[in-house]
This record gives sequence, C-alpha cells and structure tokens, in this order.
Amino acid sequence: MDRVNALSAVRFVELFGPIYEHSPWIAQRAYAHAPFADPQALLAAMQHELAHASEDEKLALIRAHPELAQRMGVDPTLTSASAAEQASAGLDRLTPEEFTTFRALNDAYQAKFGIPFIICVRRSDKQGILDGMKTRLENTSAAEQQVALAEINKIAALRLTDVLAKLEAEA
Repeated sequence: MDRVNALSAVRFVELFGPIYEHSPWIAQRAYAHAPFADPQALLAAMQHELAHASEDEKLALIRAHPELAQRMGVDPTLTSASAAEQASAGLDRLTPEEFTTFRALNDAYQAKFGIPFIICVRRSDKQGILDGMKTRLENTSAAEQQVALAEINKIAALRLTDVLAKLEAEA
C-alpha cells in the first residue's frame, strides 16, 4: 500500500478511476481518505463515496454500465474490463437462441426500470445471469437500484484486486 499512498491525485485517478464504470469521480473523492492501511481500506473509501453520492450520481453510475450480452463490437462504450468480464461468463459466445432470450430480458428490464441489468458476471455464469434477470424483474425500482449498486460494489472489489495485482507485478 506504500506505492498506492505515494501516488499523486492524478495518477491515483488514472489507476483507480476505471474501477467504477465511467465514473472516475469516485476515485477522485476517495483519494481524500489516503493514506490507506490496506486494500480493504481503499475499497471502503470508494464504497463510502458511492454511498454518500447524490441520487443523480448513483443513477448516472448505474446507467454508465453496459447492457449485458450485446454483440461484441456493437457497443462503443464497452470498456475493456467489461468486455473481459462478460467474456468470462460466456456472454460473448451466445447461441442465437440465447441472444434472443437475453435481448428480450434486457428489453423488459430496461422498460421496467430504465437502467441496465447489472450483475457481477465474474461471480456467475450464463444461466445464473438469466435466472437473476428473471427474478429481479419482480423487484421494485427502488429495490432494484439498491441491488444494482451492491453488484457494482462487487465488480469494483474484483477490479480493485486486479489493479493492485498489476501494481505489485510492476514493482
């Protein structure tokens, strides 16, 4: 953590800004909590900033996430991290029938909630994601936004581990 704590604000945001999809403001605000005792403290600072963000900021973060199972190359906003995560769950290798099912569920989800379906795909597989989509369509909008934020924090925790491992390997 010494290397992390020695980073300038600009470098800190360069490294940790992408952890929360298209939302470097979380890393910018978390930097004020330095020095960090350990990776958990860094993650807690980021989660604290998200928890204390405005409702508009939280909604913007949720909406910054890509729709799952789009055809690769179709979404120009898809980050390399999101593409790799979706590939890890096999979402880049759907059959035409699976794609049709995902498309229908994504459309229903978007129509009901006005946000993309978010799940930590690295902790799931195609069937688990489909089951989650079907189950979560029963949620209220408020409940679903809370679930989405919880899933975003799971994604961020895994991405943080990846960034810290890369930093360690470079040392």
